[in-house]
Amino acid sequence: MRLTFLGTRGNIPVRSPAHRSHSSLMVSSRAGCIIIDRGLDWLGRRYSVRPAGIFITHAHADHADGLRRGAPCAVYATSAAWRAMARWPLADRRVLAPHDRVAVAGLQIEAWPIEHSQNAPAVGFRMTWGDTAVFYAPDVARLPHLSRALEGVTLYVGDGATIRRPLVRRRGRALIGHATITAQLGWCVAAGVRHAIFTHCGSGIARLDRAAGERTIRTLAQSLGCDARLAYDGMTLKI
Repeated sequence: MRLTFLGTRGNIPVRSPAHRSHSSLMVSSRAGCIIIDRGLDWLGRRYSVRPAGIFITHAHADHADGLRRGAPCAVYATSAAWRAMARWPLADRRVLAPHDRVAVAGLQIEAWPIEHSQNAPAVGFRMTWGDTAVFYAPDVARLPHLSRALEGVTLYVGDGATIRRPLVRRRGRALIGHATITAQLGWCVAAGVRHAIFTHCGSGIARLDRAAGERTIRTLAQSLGCDARLAYDGMTLKI
């Protein structure tokens, strides 16, 4: 399995050489590739490859609005996301229910409900290829059923909106916003996940020198007993 971080910028006005485009991930296997999220920054831009499918975590503009003019393949999204994208010219619409598993491009992909927004309910994606499992959650306030979600996961790819300053609010029983990197590393340690990467970077990270940001995250992770790094636009990782 190969991960290519096409974009790593969150919904922020700040851009840097390392974080220029809205977060988007390409996942490749020998059988092909998929893309997860295609935010507004990607509207009108060419696809470097033809994906077997595009998967949408939720319908916020920085995750979905790059599809406003269509897509070259099937698009997979929850019914809540499809309501927001109802008028867009997307010919091949696939509806994902919570915990649905689909096989695309040699990958087993499961939609996992997470807490982030009530206006745009989100899912993370648990992707499996052989014995390798990756959990992708670029926008998350809380990960319900943590041990089940991350059981057997090789790599957690999470929300880089904030390192230590909480960006979470309570709405009734639900949490909305963004969990800190510190909190997400705690989830990984609790679930036995040894490796993490953070994308969808917020202003605090985007303003840092790339090397300084990397040192900050590595040091924080090591203090908690795991390994972590920051993703940057164009970064490729083979698992």
